[in-house]
Amino acid sequence: MSVDGTIEMGDADPCEEAVVSAPTAEGTIETGVDRFRFSGELTNVYLVDWNGVPAPESSSISVVHIDYGVPARADGS
Repeated sequence: MSVDGTIEMGDADPCEEAVVSAPTAEGTIETGVDRFRFSGELTNVYLVDWNGVPAPESSSISVVHIDYGVPARADGS
């Protein structure tokens, strides 16, 4: 995903598969949830399944949920 500001991992224990280099984060989420905090607007999200089939053509893509304007959590994520 790409943003028009800055982006960083939001998890207290960041996943090893994510590579964050402002203004982009990329990687693999096999199970669970990865959180990212970013400033600005989301400019691009590109999702593919394990076969490389992009959303929305793939029925195997999980839900992506984006909250704008959320304050920092007490645990720092």
